[in-house]
Amino acid sequence: MRKELTISLDEDVYDGLVRVAGAEQLSGLIERIVRPYVIRPDLEAAYRRMSQDPQRESEALEWSEGVIGDLSHEAR
Repeated sequence: MRKELTISLDEDVYDGLVRVAGAEQLSGLIERIVRPYVIRPDLEAAYRRMSQDPQRESEALEWSEGVIGDLSHEAR
């Protein structure tokens, strides 16, 4: 379901939005910009799914072991 929202913007900001998206596409642009800040993914479920992928886990382990080796040369 869509909801209507009235907002106030500085004229320069509004003009910039219209130049970037076009007057008919403002809602879509604003929604794409705002969505990541207000719709949070279920990170726990995503990490659980990633951990169940054997190839991904193997690559992650290989990468982390390589990073640990790099740190052994760092000054303390």
